Amino acid sequence: MLTVLLAVAAAFANAAGAVLQRAGARKQPQGSDLDVGALKGLVKTPVWVAGVAVMLCGLVLQAAALATGPIVLIQPIMVSELAVTLVLSGLAFRTRLRARDWIAAVGMAAEVGLLLFALAPGGGDARGVSALEWLLGCAVTVACVALLFAAGRRDDTTHSAAFFGAAAGLWFGFTAVLMAGVTAALTANGVPGLFQAWQTYAMLVAGPAGFFLLQTALRAGRLVAAQPGLVLANPLVALGWGLLVFGEHVRGGPWIALELAAAGALAGCTVLLAGSPLLRDEDPARQPA
Repeated sequence: MLTVLLAVAAAFANAAGAVLQRAGARKQPQGSDLDVGALKGLVKTPVWVAGVAVMLCGLVLQAAALATGPIVLIQPIMVSELAVTLVLSGLAFRTRLRARDWIAAVGMAAEVGLLLFALAPGGGDARGVSALEWLLGCAVTVACVALLFAAGRRDDTTHSAAFFGAAAGLWFGFTAVLMAGVTAALTANGVPGLFQAWQTYAMLVAGPAGFFLLQTALRAGRLVAAQPGLVLANPLVALGWGLLVFGEHVRGGPWIALELAAAGALAGCTVLLAGSPLLRDEDPARQPA
């Protein structure tokens, strides 16, 4: 229960942080690239700085959740941030969400709960992962992120934000994987283990890289375009790493049918939201408040 509560709190913090950062980013010139000049402009925007602070709080809550439960349980819960983001963005940006958007958002939350009930994830230990497994897992994840980022750079339409959002989502899932390694080392060896774990230093690189990807996604287009990939790609990374690398387990047998049904419904809700007319309409940010 503690793990679930921490994960839900982290999801709420991430959603609020994303909306605040988007509110600050829309005061800057529209574009997909984040250069030094644009970053300076963002740092001078109080609402954007507040968004960064709130997301850092979410990161702390997520780390606490990873210290108490399996990553396959925690990261899918983070999908609930999408529903919160839609509501908050509607209030902040005065954007009216259609019935299909509400159905998709509520459906996502319901299907995540059903999926976790069917999976009943547990077990696993990041301390038992070999160096080769870490190396292969990191290489595959980084390659997938690079491909999505390249696709976003090549696309000049609204889909660019979706590609960048998916890349950022995969990267945040990867950062959670590294965080799980750090918390495992901290739990096993105390504070000295924190400095002995290579994942600690990898996070020093992964953190700024994720920050760059997130800002690129937020500046590329509407928040509702970037957010689905940003949120839903995260649990996919957790599922792959948790089952294939960390040795976590889920229920099989007859439960597989329910798991597939929940996953299919979740994918359907994602497609429904991705096809929303809001992704094709003019961004209200360009209109007077």
